[in-house]
Amino acid sequence: MSRPRRWWLALLVVLLFALMLTGWLSRLPTDLPRAVTMVARPARIAPDYTGCTLPPNIAPLNFVVQEPGTQYRVHLCAEGDNGFIVSSRDANIQMSAELWRGLLERNRGNRVYWRVLVRDEHRQWREFQTIENRIAREDADAYVSYRRLTPVHTLFANMGTFQRELSSFAESPILVSAVGLSRRCVNCHTFSANNPDCTLLHMRGTDGVAMLVARNGQVAKVDTRSATNPFPASYSTWHPNGRVIAFSLNDMDQFFHSAGTTRGVFDFHSDLALFLTESGQMVTTPAISDPDWLETFPSWSPDGKNLYFCRARRTWPALRKKERIVPADYRQVRYDIVRIAYDEKTGAWGKLETVLAARDTGWSVTEPRVSPDGRFLLVTMAEYGSFPVFLDSSDLYLMDLRTGKYWPLPINSPLSDSWHSWSSNSRWIVFASKRDNGLFGRLYLAHVDEAGQVAKPVLLPQHDPRYYDACLDNFNAPEFMVKPVSVSQREFLQAIYSTEAQSVVMDKQSCSVDSSGKAEQ
Repeated sequence: MSRPRRWWLALLVVLLFALMLTGWLSRLPTDLPRAVTMVARPARIAPDYTGCTLPPNIAPLNFVVQEPGTQYRVHLCAEGDNGFIVSSRDANIQMSAELWRGLLERNRGNRVYWRVLVRDEHRQWREFQTIENRIAREDADAYVSYRRLTPVHTLFANMGTFQRELSSFAESPILVSAVGLSRRCVNCHTFSANNPDCTLLHMRGTDGVAMLVARNGQVAKVDTRSATNPFPASYSTWHPNGRVIAFSLNDMDQFFHSAGTTRGVFDFHSDLALFLTESGQMVTTPAISDPDWLETFPSWSPDGKNLYFCRARRTWPALRKKERIVPADYRQVRYDIVRIAYDEKTGAWGKLETVLAARDTGWSVTEPRVSPDGRFLLVTMAEYGSFPVFLDSSDLYLMDLRTGKYWPLPINSPLSDSWHSWSSNSRWIVFASKRDNGLFGRLYLAHVDEAGQVAKPVLLPQHDPRYYDACLDNFNAPEFMVKPVSVSQREFLQAIYSTEAQSVVMDKQSCSVDSSGKAEQ
């Protein structure tokens, strides 16, 4: 037989097989059985998508029915909306994205119901109690970015910053550590008012140490170190105008425990400073860079008039890196949340104000983030220190900036909850939690109403509902975005390899303000 005839014969076999498969699939029943036995409890499903409030623009919440059976049907519907039925010969329930989007869009603000039916080995159908969720009226921001890294990441391998479209399962890299000629630490990404037209990433490794500052499609590599400042920029925040970056200068070490919590991070020294993107200047003031205090985790208010940050008193002497050890009383180091007024036009600073004091809360208060409407302050509280992601005691707290009242969120778990971000409409937060097993961080989205009431969160869904069972990556440092980062990974790499790092110009005058600008003691 000639080669062309064999090719056509193979194609014919493939087409026949496809037609048979299509016919078999079409014979899968799409209606609900009439004779059922009712079960007086909801079906067990994983992930636990029960009693949650869902963004109308979230991807399908595919799940696994954890009930034994030979066939499964799920009817997804709402009041007055018949919705659609998913039939499956195994426990994996994977939904049509088009049907799912239609159901959510038609029922904003309403409750949705999942009727779960399972056929057993005796060909008898059981129907479980209906699962109920609610669809919010407000969308979350269209994208979320985050770091993915292995639990042990001292070699800068398998680490990167990614972005994910919330309405689908599409994930793409912003910058990955092992891509390119060498490996580097990629961390601390941030955007101006959730808009990635102003994007910042930090890199450390064999390619050097720098901030990668992307504005309107152009990437600059900036090294904040100088003769008077040996520490690179770390935690950062964009001013809403996209022209000023506040960042911390941290001298920190990771340390390990022989029992209990496996590791921690200790800040031996930290200050804050500003980088003015248009002039290339680095400015600071004693109120945010006092050598007797540790200042870290800066965050601008949405109007740009106040800089919030964490502050704790430093009680140990300065030591060379090879001589120092973590103080024995490291568990006594607790941070306050403070703020200071700043006038971006004149560069003038106000007086330091305490917002939440550790002496009042009994906890170390870190990671301040003000809601975009200016109403609420979301923070993390933990037993001690400034790195709550490693502490099981870490919980999320919300403060009403109008009244000064604060409270723990009802969605906290017994394990670490931290690394939070607001959607630009102030109705959603995304945070990292280790609630499943204490080791791997996963991302959860929770609805926040106008009164500060927070609904049960929903785990960021994946196409394969068993995805997280086999995923060995931590997901953390999530940030909402209104659109994807337009600068490609290749453009970031070109900036890393082909340009010299821009050195900052230290504005000495900004460090010589009078004592009225000095932090309270």
